[in-house]
Amino acid sequence: MIQTGLIQSAHNDLLTDVAYDFYGLRLATCSLDQRIKVWQVDESNGNWNVEDDWKAHDATVSKLSWAHPEFGTILASASFDRTVKIWEQTSFASTTDSQTNGAGAGSPQAASCGSSRWVERAVLVDARGTVRAVEFAPHHFGLKLATVSSDNHVRIYECLEQSSLATWQLSEEVDVSTLPSASLSSSYSVAFATPTQTSATLEGASATLVAQALQQSQNPATQGRPGMGNREADGGWCISWCKDRYWGEIIAAGCGVSGAIKIIQLSPSRRPITLLTLDPSPSPAGLPTEAGTSLASDGDTPTPFAITSVAWAPSCGRSYHLIATGGRDGHVRIWRVKPAEEEPDVEGEGGDPKWSANVVADFDHHKSAVGRVEWNITGTVLSSAGNDGRVRLWKATIGNVWRTAGSIGVEQSEDTQDADVNMGENTIAE
Repeated sequence: MIQTGLIQSAHNDLLTDVAYDFYGLRLATCSLDQRIKVWQVDESNGNWNVEDDWKAHDATVSKLSWAHPEFGTILASASFDRTVKIWEQTSFASTTDSQTNGAGAGSPQAASCGSSRWVERAVLVDARGTVRAVEFAPHHFGLKLATVSSDNHVRIYECLEQSSLATWQLSEEVDVSTLPSASLSSSYSVAFATPTQTSATLEGASATLVAQALQQSQNPATQGRPGMGNREADGGWCISWCKDRYWGEIIAAGCGVSGAIKIIQLSPSRRPITLLTLDPSPSPAGLPTEAGTSLASDGDTPTPFAITSVAWAPSCGRSYHLIATGGRDGHVRIWRVKPAEEEPDVEGEGGDPKWSANVVADFDHHKSAVGRVEWNITGTVLSSAGNDGRVRLWKATIGNVWRTAGSIGVEQSEDTQDADVNMGENTIAE
């Protein structure tokens, strides 16, 4: 049975993101209303009460991320105003010389947060487009932050003064759209060929942007070329860190409308490289597809749809990684990624990437764009939220078949039982 709670009228406009803290007892939300709210659960009755509320940006707040608690109570926010802000919760005594969220002593915000207040510690202004995602690195890499913006750049920041959080160094800046992908033979071999839909709903886009997107998809000269056209309406920008310390700093990133996710390795001693490209589009003629047949070489390939969310599962001792993606085509896909047998940072002269991957589950139950996918703390249950107004749960059964584990909507209606999804020989093998 799924236990749920409902926060009525959390914001004055559409919510864009919610993020739990490390312990799951606090919740940060952001919205088109440019505000951030921090909620705390009352464990006696399960109700969520607002702890603080402030205007954080001059435009829509797109994403939030909590830092690991060993660094303090720190929150990062990304916005369409092209900035990322670092916030810290501190006591009133330590905020005398700092810029606070603007809540006066007698304001509801100050009253609700008792003897503490959120302080703006730093503003990162390097993005040349709207900042769409932000995520703190796993704590064993230090206090680092990754961002991705609509200029197709992933930026990695490192805090140089953890005591004040005021100085952040831009340690890496990667143009994902131009970063070389894995070789063609490797990228096609890792792609589990699953036909994508040829249409998707572009919620919230103006007629002009929709027309531009359609024109772009129908123009073979620009199709598949990064950075072409206006991607704000139909694009997707997302990032997720690899949680496993052994493989070093690796991040999954998606940009634009390519429909692909690049697995990027970061290293202080060399330029970032693409270890693997996760691309669900069909293979070219002559290569095997899901049914074991070959695609016709008529040159008619489905239009790729943006990946709006990516989530790297905690490994928890597995010999492989699980990466989930959600896209505007309404599909939730789970990839089984197998690392190289040798150290991944060993360079080979012109050799192909050693990592491999295949799709082990592909769901289209949302029947509309998927806005978010997220794993539980053990990487065994995946949740997805779509424009159908439902949050769906996915779990692997004993037979290593991924299937739905339930769903819930705001209307709290009963959900019909969904059929099992069996990916045959591509199911997970422990």
